[in-house]
This record gives sequence, C-alpha cells and structure tokens, in this order.
Amino acid sequence: MSVRNLDRMFRPRSVALIGASGRERSIGGLVAQNLIGGGFSGPLHLVNPKHRALYGRPVFPSVEALPEAPDLAVITTPPATVPGIVDALARRGTGAAVVITAFPSHGTAEGGDLKRAMLQAARPALLRVLGPNGIGLLVPGIGLNASFSHLPARPGPLAFLAQSGALVTAMLDWAEPRGIGFSHVVSMGDMADVDFGDMLDFLAADMQTRAILLYVEAITHARKFLSAARIAARTKPVIAIKAGRFAEGARAAASHTGALAGADEVYDAAFRRAGMLRVTSIEELFDAAQTLSTGVKPKGDRLAILTNGGGIGVLATDALMEQGGHLAALAPETIAALDKVLPPTWSRSNPVDIIGDADGARYAAALDRLLEDPNADAILVLNGPTAVADSSEVAQAVLARLAGKREAVFTSWVGGAGAEAARRRIAAQGVPTYDTPESAVRGFLHLVRHAQAQAQLLETPPSLPDAFSPDPAAAMRVIAAARAEGRALLSEPEAKEVLAAYDIPTVPTRIVTSPEEARSAAQALGSGPYVVKILSRDISHKSDLGGVMLDLPDAAAVEASARRMQARIAERAPSARLDGFTVQPMLRRPGGIELILGMSEDRQFGPVILFGQGGVAVEVVKDKAVALPPLNLALARALIERTRVFRLLQGYRDRKPADLDAVALTLVKLSQLVADLPDIAELDINPLIADPSGVVALDARIGLRSAPGPQPRFAIRPYPKELERHLLMPEGGSVFVRPVRPEDEPALLEAFRKLDPADVRLRFFAPLKEMPHELAARLTQIDYEREMALIGWGEGGGLAGPLGIARLAADPDNLKAEFAVIVRSDLKGRGIGSTLMRLLIDYARARGIGALFGEVLAENRAMLALARDLGFTAAPDEAGIVRVTLPLDRPPADRP
Repeated sequence: MSVRNLDRMFRPRSVALIGASGRERSIGGLVAQNLIGGGFSGPLHLVNPKHRALYGRPVFPSVEALPEAPDLAVITTPPATVPGIVDALARRGTGAAVVITAFPSHGTAEGGDLKRAMLQAARPALLRVLGPNGIGLLVPGIGLNASFSHLPARPGPLAFLAQSGALVTAMLDWAEPRGIGFSHVVSMGDMADVDFGDMLDFLAADMQTRAILLYVEAITHARKFLSAARIAARTKPVIAIKAGRFAEGARAAASHTGALAGADEVYDAAFRRAGMLRVTSIEELFDAAQTLSTGVKPKGDRLAILTNGGGIGVLATDALMEQGGHLAALAPETIAALDKVLPPTWSRSNPVDIIGDADGARYAAALDRLLEDPNADAILVLNGPTAVADSSEVAQAVLARLAGKREAVFTSWVGGAGAEAARRRIAAQGVPTYDTPESAVRGFLHLVRHAQAQAQLLETPPSLPDAFSPDPAAAMRVIAAARAEGRALLSEPEAKEVLAAYDIPTVPTRIVTSPEEARSAAQALGSGPYVVKILSRDISHKSDLGGVMLDLPDAAAVEASARRMQARIAERAPSARLDGFTVQPMLRRPGGIELILGMSEDRQFGPVILFGQGGVAVEVVKDKAVALPPLNLALARALIERTRVFRLLQGYRDRKPADLDAVALTLVKLSQLVADLPDIAELDINPLIADPSGVVALDARIGLRSAPGPQPRFAIRPYPKELERHLLMPEGGSVFVRPVRPEDEPALLEAFRKLDPADVRLRFFAPLKEMPHELAARLTQIDYEREMALIGWGEGGGLAGPLGIARLAADPDNLKAEFAVIVRSDLKGRGIGSTLMRLLIDYARARGIGALFGEVLAENRAMLALARDLGFTAAPDEAGIVRVTLPLDRPPADRP
C-alpha cells in the first residue's frame, strides 16, 4: 500500500475515539480532551463500554454500536484488544486508524503476533494503520488533534514526521513561542503499516505543505522510501535528522568496503540521492524549520555580512568558512556607493562594519547598496546592543526596506531581553531571524545546500563511451566455476577476469602452485621488477600476513620471496590453505594515486558503492564516500568529489591531474557489474592506480553470496535493460526501442526542435518554443520504479536519431498510470506511435498497473484515433479535453 485511504486519516469527515476515558491524565482522557478542544468540525464519537457519557457527550459501548462508520478511528485500548477493534472497524467500513496503544517490543513473540493480527484484520478492507506506539497526529488546518500532546499546533506550512513521540512534543514546544505552524504533525510510532514512504507520497501532493521535516530512526521499504522522497524533494524541501549515527559501531567484515561502509554513511548517501537535506542535531532541525518557513531562496553561497560590531561579524565569517560557504567579494561600485552613505571609519570590506553607533537610517542605506551588489547571493544583517542606538528602531528600518519583497536577507539581533522584542517583530514579518550569528549562517547554508541538492537532481550526465561493451556472460562463467568448486571467494586472478569482462583495466597476472613455478612465470613475463602474492581461499587480506612482496628485481628474487611467504603463512596461519602464488609485473606509475573502489550490501538499502583513498592503510585513513547504485558519470563524479583524495587527483605543484574521467567511468562500470551479477555479495578493487594516463586495478577481491539467488533489491531500480527491443517497422526501416536514460536529454532537446508548433501545442497543451532544461531533465531522469519512458531510435531504412517517445507515470499504489506519446512531426504515419504505445501497454500490464489514462485535446484527432485503435474508451468534457482510459485487465487490442 501507499497513499490509499490516507485522505481519510488526514482529512476525515468523522472521527471515533476507541478507549475514551474520564480518568485524569490517562491517555484516553488526554486524547479525548485534545479531540474535543481542537475544533474539529465533523462528528466526533467516543467509545467505552464502561461509560454512558463523558465530557458532556454520549459514549457508545462498542464499534458496532456507533451510529456511522467513522473515517478515522483513534485507539487507546490495551494491546490485546487492538486486533479485534481493528477487525470491527474494518467490517464497518472505517478507512484509517491511529493506534496510540504501545505494543510489546518488536523483538518479542507477543508484540509480533499482535502486529500481524492487527494488519491481517485491516488488510481486507484496506484500512490504514498509523502506529502502534505513537502519540498520535495533528492536522491543525482542520482542527484535528488526535494525540495526547501537551500542546496544540498552529496551522502553517511545515509537516513534521517523527518516530519519537518525545521529539513531536519538543518540536511543538519550540514552535509555539516562535509562531511557527504546521500542516501535519505525525508521530510515526512503530510503522507497522503507514511509513515514511507513504507519508512522503501523501505530503508531496498536499498543497498546504511547503516543507517536510523528518526525524528518522530506521527506514522500512527502502525502494518505496527513496521513490517517494525523490518525488517529494523535487517539489518542496525535505529535511531529515537521522538518530543513531554511531549505534552500529565497528563491525567485522571480510572486505575493506564492508568494514568502511557504515550504516550511517549509507543513510547519508540515500538522503543525498533523494535530494533531501540532512541535519545532525535537534537544534539544527529546529533552525531548518524556522528558515524554511520563510520561503527565502538565496541565489548561491556568497554571503554579504552587514554588522554594527566587528566581533559578531568575525564570528559569522568564521562560521561561514567552517561550514563551506563563501564571503562575497564586494563589487567596486558597491564600495563606492557605501562610501557615500557610511562614516569614513567603516570597514570598506565584507563584513561591512558600519560602526557601533549605527541607527536605522544607516542600516537601511547600507542594506540598499548591498542588495544591488551582483556578487552577493544573500545578506546577513547583524545587530549587537549598544547604548547609543535602539535595536528595535534598527529592526523597524530594516523591515521597512524589505516590505513587500522576498529578498534573501537573514538577520540576527544578538542579545537577551533587549533583542527579543526585535527578533519577534522581524519573525512576524517572515524574515529569517536567529539568536546567534552562527545559527544565522547555518540557516543560510541550509537553503544553499537544498538548492545544490535540487540542482544535482537535474544535472544531465555525459553519455557513456560507445566503446564500453561489458560481457556479463564471461563474468558469470567465472562465478559459476567457483560455485562448482564450492567456493564463495574468487581468487585474485578470477576477480580480475570479472573486472576485465567490464572493461576495467587490470595488470597481467600468472597463477602458479610453487616457488619454482613462480620463477618460471616471472621469466615468461619478461624483465622485472615483479610482484608476487600468496593465493589462498582462506586469507582475505594478504598483506596482513606478509603475503605480498613488491619490487622484486628478477626471477630468482621472485622464487626466494615465494619460499619465505610459504614459511611465513605456515607459521602465522597454519590452518589456512595455500593454493599457490600469483606473479605479475611491478607497475611503474610515477605519481599514481592509490584508490579503493568497492561494493558491499547494506541491510536496508542493498548494494552500496564505495570510493576513497586506497592502499594497505585504508581502514586507518578512512577517506571514503559511499553512494547508492546505479551510477551515471555525473553521480560518479559527485562521489569522487566528496573525498579528500579528490584534491590530490586534481594535481598539485608539479603533479599533473589524474584522469578523473577514467576514474568516474570505472565507478560506472562497477555499478553496472553489480547490477548484472547478483551473485556478488562484496567487492574490493584496492588499489586502483590513477594517473594522467588512466587507471589500472592492481588487486581485486570478490566474495559471493552463500547461495545463488535473485538479483538483490536495489534501493533505486536500475536501468531495465530487458526492455530493449530491435524492431522492423511496417512502413520500412528498423527501430531500437529502449527505456529513456538521463544521458538522452540533448537528443530529446534536438528532437523537440524538429516538432511542428502545432504538434507541440497538442502534446503540451500550450505553445512552447524551447523546452527548458528543468523539464527535459524531468522527462529523462525518471524513476523506473514508478515511471517508464520508451524511446525509439532509428537504425536504418530512412529512420535516424530519436523518432518518438511514449511514457507513463504510475500513482504510488500502481492502480493507474497517466500516459503520453509524441512522434517527430516528419515521421508521423509510419506506425512509430502505435508501436511505442503497444510496447508501453505491454509493460504496464506486466507491472500490474490497473489502468492507463491520458488527456487529449479534442482537436487532436490523430491521437484519439490511435487511442480508439488500442482499445481506449473516450470521455470528453466541457473544456475541450478528452480523457481516454484503458483498463488493463482486458486483453490487448488486436495488433496489425
């Protein structure tokens, strides 16, 4: 399930409280008082077999006795009674229930049994359950307070979702004196049914919600969560705080990647991939809530600081530098303009210190000039109390300058009681204001980072080189051979074979079984120097036991080193099987930088890609970043840039930059390898040497799953290669049909330019001379979990380039999907649109989508004829739009 019946939970027409009580400070009593006092206008029924009346209202003995089926039920009765109550509500036709009752812990048999029984009772009627074990929910805009919170919530634009009831009440406590309001406040509880993914889907479409705040302890259904979060974050800010950042602790792992990719880093990668903003403290979450409630949007991260005190200006500057922002370099014309309105002793630089006696007029004059500076993306106005200027008068002057405008101005009136009145006045006008310069800077950078995350969501990646042609079959043969021998760990040469199947360069490696054979292998490789390593299925990290020898000058040294390693392993790991040795040439790459690339599996999010500085000290250095696959070149580059080693890769002093494109491409190849080969459980390439001439893998390790199984569940559905088709067209020529990829944006824009203006209007319902980047990115960077777009490429017979595209977008519940199709104007009538639509219908039917629908202008006779031929029914409306619908439980229309 996803959003089904959530409207009955958050926009109910009637509410029933099961377990209403008159006992002072009881949960049933507090919820009853909040429901009655909240101002909900619909019918409100109380249920308790022990009472006939409470709070001047009649009380019903049971669900069955209620005069109507409530849209929403709130349950506060003992745990053992909840499944039966949910069953009774489902039978009456109730759509949703908030289970405030605390069940026994998840880990206990009793708690698990109760949860299963409750969900089994709810499922046949699609009754949605919030909880158990929460404090309830509040929807202030309709006066609904179905909680035992000690405070109500003001109506406003923020939604707050939290797995901790204490955080819910703390947020309300914080927001009340600041006048900050909420569209929804939801205590998620144990998330037996309704989870974060469901709520994000619901709130993404809620017009009253301008920003969404999350307090997260754990995510359920990672793919659903990320799909919902990506949709929500495209339309409004989504901010998350994740608790338990260090709860996982260090864990033993066979691979470097498994040891380094901690659970918190994976959550961080998931939030980033979805375009969410992550904060790390409750204070920061509160600050973010305050900032977002204003709707201010800075243009970038260059900040101008206006202050009446040098000290607070320096503190703001330090905070800006520490958090990665930039101090705006004032334009010469701005300095000249400020010279005309400020005392000669002003700082003549940023921060703009206008001296401690600055009054409102001086602040307003300086602010006027700074707002016109092209180098300042936002302005921070600071005020410290002085005996010669009135802080309230300064605040009024600043507000007068900003009246009716939505300028990117942030403020901090520093001080206690004397500054509090000014802060309240500023906040009341919707201007961001903070107690300290540091928190003001942090609020500014929250908005900057949110904008950067949105830009990354829309970044068009470069196309992959045509030369990249992986050979999954060759890699699978290597894996099958290892499985046939009962091995879960590939040898180093086998791991390199798998990498080579994906065009990842490796060093030539010979396998030998004895020191004497090692000598012969070295001679066969040519002149030295050489590297010799032990080959053992029982030893994961060879260098830990002295199993790697480098820079051996000749074949004799190779043999001698092999003998020494043989003796060393027998002494240090007598139970380990020594299968032999590997010999390879010693790679001379002066200036090469050692990197690590790897994959491990996270319990919640599935496969995770790691990148960082490599070598034997990789766990000590801990310079790494992780990302969720699948990756494209833009995402790979962003992953690289999040590490310290990126600065080395850019070159320094006399060192030339490494081939960053080759490093990024290797990450994309690794991502594809992981998608194609579900038997791989973990992988290390360490080190991967990167220098100006490219990359080469010196060592590799691949571990297999304990048993072969289906493809691991990626948190983000990878490119569905299985949908690719080569087709001969009835009118001649051949077409390659495949799902759209983010790299297709330039081709889509080029095809758009070839459309007749009339065709553009029929497709987009309005004239459109150029397709903006934001729209093109949205049409190509799709979530394959909920969307599909099939693009046709000409392959001959007069067909070339992109020919047309058919797409669908499904609702979160997969009940229906809206479709659209367009064909190049010069190719209409050749069956391209019909072919794409039939393939799209086949896909929708295979995905279990209930129905396809589309809206067509009544004058678009060609599209209406195609829809009729495909079996759609048509329903025109008075606005000149025809809604066409195809239920997918019927057989497909006859094909020509």
